[in-house]
Order: sequence, then C-alpha cells, then structure tokens
Amino acid sequence: MDYIQKQKEKLISDLKLKGIKSEKVLSAMWKVPRERFIDQSILGQSYQDVALPIICGQTISQPYTVAFMTEKLDISSGMKVLEIGTGSGYQSCVLAELGANVYSVERIDELYFYSQNMFKELGYNITQKLGDGTFGWKDFAPYDRVMITAGAPETPLELLKQMKIHAKMIIPIGNKTLQIMTLIERNSETEFITTKFSQFRFVPLIGKQGWEN
Repeated sequence: MDYIQKQKEKLISDLKLKGIKSEKVLSAMWKVPRERFIDQSILGQSYQDVALPIICGQTISQPYTVAFMTEKLDISSGMKVLEIGTGSGYQSCVLAELGANVYSVERIDELYFYSQNMFKELGYNITQKLGDGTFGWKDFAPYDRVMITAGAPETPLELLKQMKIHAKMIIPIGNKTLQIMTLIERNSETEFITTKFSQFRFVPLIGKQGWEN
C-alpha cells in the first residue's frame, strides 16, 4: 500500500472519529484525489485534515469542513446543486461524486480556468461560470441545494430566491475571520428555517451581496 493510500485511510478514519457518519460522503471523498488540487511542494500534506494554500491567496478547505458541509446538505443523485466559490474545484468534485448536477460560480479568473482544467483532467462534468457568486446563477435556478464556500456577513438575498421549496443551503456567516456554519431550509415561499452549528474559518465571500473587495 503506497503512502497516499495510507494517508487517505487515516483521513477517512479521522473524519469518522470527528462525527462524519454518511458513508456516501466518505466514499465520495475517498474517490476524489485531493493530492491533484494542491502544489507539489506540499504533496505530503494532501490527506492531513487541514486547509492548505492554493493559488491566488485562496485555500482548499479542510477535509472535515468539506465533509461536514456536504453531509448537512444530504445530497441525492440527480439533485441540482449551486456552489458559490469553485476555488480549486475539490468540493465541486465531491458533490459530483454524489451524483449531483453541479453549477459552480467563481469570481477569480485564474481559479476559474485552473478548476476548469482540473475537471477535464479528472473527468468531471461540472457547469461553470465566471462572475459574482453572491448573485447566484439565475439561468439554472431554482436549485435543490446551495453551498457557499466563503464566509458571508449575511445570507445573500438573491441566493435565497434561487432555492426550491424544501431546498437546503449551507453557508458560513460571520465576520471576515470567523463564521458560524448555518443551514437554511426553505419550507415555503416565505418561510426559512435556520439551524446554527459550530465556528469555522473561511476566506471572505467577496461580491455585491457579500464583502467589498
């Protein structure tokens, strides 16, 4: 068994110990090669449960964070999922492994093209857009699930509008350095149920309905 395989097994075991129960989510994370999304100089850290730097001053999320957010969305095959903040593309691939139809918005040109190349290389069919993610993506709305992978000062109103009835959104809300992970479920046209979890740390959500650049 090679080094990567051993590290992967340890990570999956650690995620279970930290409370991740969904075998579907763990299986998806096993299948997506995290080592492909990070710089070769830190390849040995690929399967450590930590966030790692990527290009453009951004990060690839800690695996526990990816697993936690994905598990809370309870994704079934065929669901339409809007992802705000493509980043490296790692989270997008985990969603795709679950059978979701992923629509991902990224505001940084370099990251957009980087992730686009990764999807092609790894064989994932993910629909992408370059633009301000705080406005969502009306063309394909409404969505079954919405995932925001950057810290927001509040929930962008436009994203709430693009949720189906009974849809779920996961979003970190707080200041620029620390956020509370928040699950929002749409029960009707006007009723939204909010559940708050523990604190997480994300890069800021930049956009007209987020933080100013």
